[in-house]
Amino acid sequence: MAPYKLILLLVLIGVSLIISRIRRYGLERDLLEGTIRTFVQLFVVGFVLNAIFRANHWYWTVLMLAVMVLVATQNASRRGRGVPGVFGWVGIAIACGISVTMALLLGLKIIQFSPRYIIPVGGMIIGNSMIASGLVLNRFLEDLIIKREWVETYLSLGASPDLAISHVLSPSVKGSMIPTVDSMKTVGLVTLPGMMTGAILAGDNPLSAVELQIMVMLVLATAVMITSTVLGYILSRVAFTPSQQLIRIEQNRQSTR
Repeated sequence: MAPYKLILLLVLIGVSLIISRIRRYGLERDLLEGTIRTFVQLFVVGFVLNAIFRANHWYWTVLMLAVMVLVATQNASRRGRGVPGVFGWVGIAIACGISVTMALLLGLKIIQFSPRYIIPVGGMIIGNSMIASGLVLNRFLEDLIIKREWVETYLSLGASPDLAISHVLSPSVKGSMIPTVDSMKTVGLVTLPGMMTGAILAGDNPLSAVELQIMVMLVLATAVMITSTVLGYILSRVAFTPSQQLIRIEQNRQSTR
């Protein structure tokens, strides 16, 4: 795309600014900030990726993925304020998701061990795992507040912590999978996903683009499931004290707001 066309694209955001101004949504500042950050962050990442692709060393690739995991962890862990050690737990969950799926992709020789393949695919895995982690945290903590008496009743009747927390944990993990499952059910019928669209716009054969997109969808579903399950398991453990009493997470959450 020619540089001047990028400038012309600002007309699109201008339409949003005008609508926000007329309807008094108050989104002008956020839209301007988002636009500036989009340009700056993507161009910076573009230069960094260009350098990494040229160097073609495994340690730069791993470092790039590690930075992405840290940023994703920081963003997702905000949903879990009040949970002891939430940053580390979210980081472990996201790391598990990308490690297992990437190991399978490389072990089955579906993709090459090259930064040109690993970083873009890894970025999609990390991004979707980040969203799933945030959904798990939000749903788990909200349900734990609502169903606290129910969980404590089960504990008082002699139920194990696993059984008592199961009706809080399962909906949390299932809820985090909804966006991914819905995307799988409607892919190609409602939208053409980003990977497929990008390949087609780059001149690739549509059938080859379809094969690539199928790979991405299956990888993302697996990564999200692993991330959500690991994080859910951890949350079901940290929600109880060593004496198997339910901790007061809601008080911690309120104190951090």
